Amino acid sequence: MGPKAGAQTGFLPAPEYWRLPRPPQPTLSELFAAQPRDGGWAGFLLAQLDPGKPLLWVQERMAILEAGRVHPPGIGCPELIHVTARDARSALWAMEEGLRCGALGAVIGELWGNPASLDFTATRRLAVASERSGVPAWLVRLGGSADLSGARMRWRIASCPSQAHPFDPRAPGDPAWDAELFRARGRPPGRWSIAHEPQAGTAHPFRLVAAPGDRALEQDARERLTA
Repeated sequence: MGPKAGAQTGFLPAPEYWRLPRPPQPTLSELFAAQPRDGGWAGFLLAQLDPGKPLLWVQERMAILEAGRVHPPGIGCPELIHVTARDARSALWAMEEGLRCGALGAVIGELWGNPASLDFTATRRLAVASERSGVPAWLVRLGGSADLSGARMRWRIASCPSQAHPFDPRAPGDPAWDAELFRARGRPPGRWSIAHEPQAGTAHPFRLVAAPGDRALEQDARERLTA
């Protein structure tokens, strides 16, 4: 017979071990790419969104020039509304207008650097609009620094080597990331090495991973479960 539901078999297999911190309701989250041209953040973000709803994806012109234009066939979303904005102010306006539509699965905005129009008031407006409509908002910061923001959760994401492929050792397996939550309202900061868990859907889209012998991560995970 297999183990009982909820029983621990080995090291931390419970679903809670795979769940990253999330806000209690849809709101504005901010995501910083560890390197300006590291596009791995997109997989981290998309794994958490409802694939059955349309996405509004807004890209500022400089973000496109520096990091590339989004490629809709690679997103895996049946309905993607892509908006190219001439500057950060226009991108923020398009995001706020999109958040008035409750039928969207999420609103994503990509900005480059630290534009003057991206201040605390602008991010606060996005957070309030998201919470009113129930549509998650993600502000992706490429080549920018973490200044004052109204975002409820703020992440730094870096790509890691993919996991081993279960059937072909020469092929890449599930994508992996180094995810740091450096600010969150009502939650302590944390840092996790995670990989995509495609069979689990959006409820538990990740699993924790660590290099062999990484006792520091193991000890940290155990302390979080027993806290």
